[in-house]
Amino acid sequence: MNLMVNPIAFSIGSLSVRWYGIILGTAALIGLLLAVQEGKRFKIKPDFFMDLLLLGVPSAVIGARIYYVAFTWDQYKDNFWDVFKIWEGGIAIYGALIGAFICGFFYFRYKGYPFWRLVDICAPSLLAGQMIGRWGNFMNQEAYGGPVEESFLRNSLHLPNFIVEQMNIKGEGIFHHPTFLYESMWSLVGVILLLVLRRQKFLRAGELVASYFIWYSIGRFFIEALRTDSLAFKGPQWLVSLMDGLWSPMTLVFEQGHLDPAYGNVRISQLLALLLVVAAIIFIIVRRVTGAASDRYNDPIISTKEQPAALESAAAAAANLEKETPTKTDNGQ
Repeated sequence: MNLMVNPIAFSIGSLSVRWYGIILGTAALIGLLLAVQEGKRFKIKPDFFMDLLLLGVPSAVIGARIYYVAFTWDQYKDNFWDVFKIWEGGIAIYGALIGAFICGFFYFRYKGYPFWRLVDICAPSLLAGQMIGRWGNFMNQEAYGGPVEESFLRNSLHLPNFIVEQMNIKGEGIFHHPTFLYESMWSLVGVILLLVLRRQKFLRAGELVASYFIWYSIGRFFIEALRTDSLAFKGPQWLVSLMDGLWSPMTLVFEQGHLDPAYGNVRISQLLALLLVVAAIIFIIVRRVTGAASDRYNDPIISTKEQPAALESAAAAAANLEKETPTKTDNGQ
């Protein structure tokens, strides 16, 4: 019996509410709660993160859609209005991160907070959101891997029936790697690691978000090659060989997903993941060596917009104290 999940959760008249949107909304809410909880340690009001969410989610969605459409323009150039049908899927996480980080940069600057301190607080939220958001791909039957035996899913991975049936893409009897699940589980472990790491005394400003990029990108590099729907481009042979060589340990267990040579031979997300790992490591080393990473993660966070008020309060308190303190005369009276 086919038990594939209906991507539509419920309908209100002609309006259909899809699981994809519900899951993404849940991911955003969980991310918000994590950030608000951590923000309390630094006396940052919950309203700050709520406003960030209201600005960041649209920015992330726009960035994710632009990124995806830019690399699949041939699918949309003759059907422009399809560009706006994000409920049908077709968004890219790296595009979402670009949109969210651009929004965060200007929002933090407007509020007077140091950028690296605030993105550190948000890093576990981002990864938790990605962990949950991947289940939206599951509902839409997208972001899956190459063909695999049903017995591998049931007997080797011991997956529940509803996941196995959903990996029977379009009900055609061909099962596929649940790469959404692989990435979701990788992100879950990453969230735990980030939560532990941020309590360590040696951690400097900017290093938690750098660790996020390193962890997520390592997993994405290896998982991406299993997929059959990767965005790709035609690159030089030396780059193809480099990617295959780095991924080669995985051949002991898996085979790469099919990538049409006419479409491309280098997966964009794989290349970007590799570049992000290298960039994040260099970022940490350079900031340590140059002394730019002087602030520690657990140091107080102060907004430059709040400093003048704080200084005025301190000055007023000092003036009041001076008035209340008796002044001694030259005779010592």
